[in-house]
Amino acid sequence: MTLPELSIRRGDLDRDLEGILAVDALTFTNPWTRAMYEWEARRSDVSRLYVAHGPPAEAAPPLIAYCAVWVIYDELHINNLAVHPDWRRHGVARALLEVVLRDAADSGAHEATLEVRRSNLAALKLYEGLGFGVEGMRAGYYTQPDEDALVLWRRTAADAGDTSRSSSDRTDPAV
Repeated sequence: MTLPELSIRRGDLDRDLEGILAVDALTFTNPWTRAMYEWEARRSDVSRLYVAHGPPAEAAPPLIAYCAVWVIYDELHINNLAVHPDWRRHGVARALLEVVLRDAADSGAHEATLEVRRSNLAALKLYEGLGFGVEGMRAGYYTQPDEDALVLWRRTAADAGDTSRSSSDRTDPAV
């Protein structure tokens, strides 16, 4: 399967939360709760959600991926990225992240960071392809199962809008 026809937009909690929770349940062993997303959306002035919908269905296109981030001054922190299992490894995560990175750069955030499970090789490959590099480790960061997190940064301010270059959950996407 090639990259499907996607619709990527800023998320709306009232419209998208059920789809986000469904993708979370299929992706994470320790997903965020409804209350956590509600708090982020309603009480945080730095929180943003992005959603990707698949090809139009009879009723409405399904939510197939999402990304929850913070934009704090000149920095983007990617908190969660998840893709529905049926849509993984088809370019959905990359397409979604390209929109997120471009939007953050347009807001003045030219550096980006995230944590990822050390064992999540697919995610590491994705992030490295988008210009992220490993700069640290957080011991015992993840639970269920216990695992260290690698801390990745993308520090190429001049290339913030160019996601094609490469450098030598809470983000633990299955991508």
